[in-house]
Amino acid sequence: MQKCALFVFVLVLLIPAAWAAVNVSSPSNGSTVQSPVHFSATAGGTSCSTGVASMGIYTAPGALAYVVNGTKLSTDLSLSTGTYNATVQQWDRCGGSSKTAITIKVTSSGGKTFYNLQASKGWKGYGELPPKYAICTTCSGVTWSLAQGVSSPSMDGKSAKFSIGGSTPYADVLWNNHLIGDGTTQGMPDTSHTIVPNVHNFTYDAYFYSYDLFNSENIEFDVAQFFNNMGFMYGTQCEVTNGGVWDVWDAANGKWIKTSIPCKPLPNAWNHVIIKVERTSDNKMLYKSFTLNGVTHDLNWTYSHFSAPGWYGIVINFQLDGNYKLWDYSVYVDKLNLTYY
Repeated sequence: MQKCALFVFVLVLLIPAAWAAVNVSSPSNGSTVQSPVHFSATAGGTSCSTGVASMGIYTAPGALAYVVNGTKLSTDLSLSTGTYNATVQQWDRCGGSSKTAITIKVTSSGGKTFYNLQASKGWKGYGELPPKYAICTTCSGVTWSLAQGVSSPSMDGKSAKFSIGGSTPYADVLWNNHLIGDGTTQGMPDTSHTIVPNVHNFTYDAYFYSYDLFNSENIEFDVAQFFNNMGFMYGTQCEVTNGGVWDVWDAANGKWIKTSIPCKPLPNAWNHVIIKVERTSDNKMLYKSFTLNGVTHDLNWTYSHFSAPGWYGIVINFQLDGNYKLWDYSVYVDKLNLTYY
């Protein structure tokens, strides 16, 4: 081999391999977005034989706001209004990295929020017995209780303990709170009907904790909207022991639809859930996304509303479902916020 060729060959060996840029699908570079901002990205290629180890988001140089193991990243970040020169970066197992820079402008969602609803007055509990699951205020075979202002476990000294017990297999307990409109507990009767019909988006944001989580069949998080004889019941449930995925409620046909989005909450730990839904311009129910413990999955499934003559308002629900033995269990809820706009 000639010396020149040998020199070039050795030089090539000494040059670090190039890594492909990170593939950022959301948000778009140069876009204007609302907070919380949804970040979604996948790793680019690497010459490292053992692959990519982790990915992260810098909201500014040196400000690492989020990191996750693996080759995919999907999360929501709450960011103040302003312009961000963000970077999504990957690190491989050989010590290399690559990144993609994006500039975004963050604006306020313009929404309004009910904060710490778990500590609010106005919660009412109802039993639901199989097979019809009609609500009842005194039900043979299922019991329930609600304790507010719980200091431990709690994130802020005011969690709420929701409990179910009894003897009827697969019995459920529903708690609801009428926020706006008929029966309001928040001083918002909306008698002029100017608020409820103009709300299109909801974000259900809560933390939950259970010592006996696997006694549960499902845990349900719902928000409902009623006006002009239409009902929009955004029902979502986490299949704790029966599939480990999220289900959504097809209100028009009165049935649960199983998704492939995982729902595997942690026992003896605080779990953070964020659920986003929307009433579309043509009055359909749109299930947008689920976030559990920082990992977001988009769904974007649409269903028809149902008939609800004479009902008016916005309601939030929390529900515990009993298993085949109806083993007693409790779930602590904290920082339950509902944002609407």
